[in-house]
Amino acid sequence: MKEKIIIVCLSLLFLAASISLAQEIRKPVWAGQFYEKDKAALSAQIDDFLAVAKSDVFPSGKIQALIVPHAGYVYSGKTAASGYRLLQGKDIETVVILGPSHHIGFEGCSIYPEGGFETPLGVVEIDKSAAQAIARASGFGFIPEAHAQEHSLEVQVPFIQKMLPRAKIVPIVMGVPEESSIRTLANALANVLKDKKALIIASTDMSHYLEKEKANALDKNTIELVQTLKISTLLRKIERGENILCGGAAVVAALLYAQKMGEAKVAVLSYADSGPTGGPGSGVVGYFSAAVTTGPAAQTEFSLSPDEKKELLRLARQAVELFVREKKVVEYETANPNFLSEKGAFVTLKKKGELRGCIGYIEPLFPLHETVARCAIYAATEDTRFYPVTPAELKDLEYEISVLTPLKKIDNPAAVQVGKHGLVIAQGGQRGLLLPQVPVENNWGREEFLAQACLKAGFAPDAWKKGAEIYTFEAIVFH
Repeated sequence: MKEKIIIVCLSLLFLAASISLAQEIRKPVWAGQFYEKDKAALSAQIDDFLAVAKSDVFPSGKIQALIVPHAGYVYSGKTAASGYRLLQGKDIETVVILGPSHHIGFEGCSIYPEGGFETPLGVVEIDKSAAQAIARASGFGFIPEAHAQEHSLEVQVPFIQKMLPRAKIVPIVMGVPEESSIRTLANALANVLKDKKALIIASTDMSHYLEKEKANALDKNTIELVQTLKISTLLRKIERGENILCGGAAVVAALLYAQKMGEAKVAVLSYADSGPTGGPGSGVVGYFSAAVTTGPAAQTEFSLSPDEKKELLRLARQAVELFVREKKVVEYETANPNFLSEKGAFVTLKKKGELRGCIGYIEPLFPLHETVARCAIYAATEDTRFYPVTPAELKDLEYEISVLTPLKKIDNPAAVQVGKHGLVIAQGGQRGLLLPQVPVENNWGREEFLAQACLKAGFAPDAWKKGAEIYTFEAIVFH
């Protein structure tokens, strides 16, 4: 953790120190190689691709992201055009381009902060305010070397210029694909772009240099994972460096971003490989395009059905038993939007009615299913009040899950309702939490509940009267 904090701090310092390096226009590097270098020829080339790009798929909902390839236009231009054609007439002000780093290795992401990108079609302005807001929200800085020779972003710009001539861009090169950095970027994008007319472009090719039949079969499986939003599986494969998506981190970040914007769906528009055009080297490279759309997010109060509660309890038990017996983390895939929504939660373990472990997340950091699995394992193995659970104890464990609503700060302690509210007491960087069921189980009144929450935080029992902050939350509790 300390190392990660240092990396983030250095990234922010790097952003401040090197921002002046981005004030000049980035000149085209790959014009004449990946695409035409003459303005008229390039414009005609893209027009030709758009004219022949067809798909029987017509995505519904708002387009939040496009997934498009980044090879030379002769190989993948038609596939890319099948996605870009959907942008005709769209009112989009900011396009964030996400692509992998092909030339240097680094952790995190590099966000181009200001200036512009030039192609034979002209200069596209960087959306400086959006770029810097994303940098602040994510902690990622600007690494000039990451952008200097990178083609995964550059080849997208001419298509954007043709389809969205008034849009500004935010180019982001993604480094070593790690779940933490991917989720951090997706969260930052959602926070910054939620009220903007924005679009994400995820720049990726598929499998590289496999025999055509094997490549097509592997790509089909990968496309199915993307289409069905199997994000956990994609993350595992990407982190292991499997030959499925060279821009896999960009794809997952785009999917996570879309899920935060509403109910996400993926419409696959086109697939091809480099075989018909000769392809570089031996074997073929796969390309696909897809539109990631959302409908309106449901505004109803979050709830879980009896079957959903049973499934989460089953997942908690499975996670604990697998980890305690085999030291393995459970793999779980779901399309259930309730399980994919990010929620804080606690898992409580009891043995013959006595507490055996309880750990959770107050903030909504992970999808609910992942939060439950993580907390269950931590409650069994990391609660410092108890020895780790042994295999012999597994049959006697009882499981209880508390899914939390967001914290709400209150100024009047009289607003705390025993039996309804959980409590967080915070001051000076310390805080203590008690779940809503705790005062009921112990027959506490409101003031005793507040005092016990103070003690849990390491404060005097009357700290709630002397300036400590009081937060309430509610929980769906089931066992």
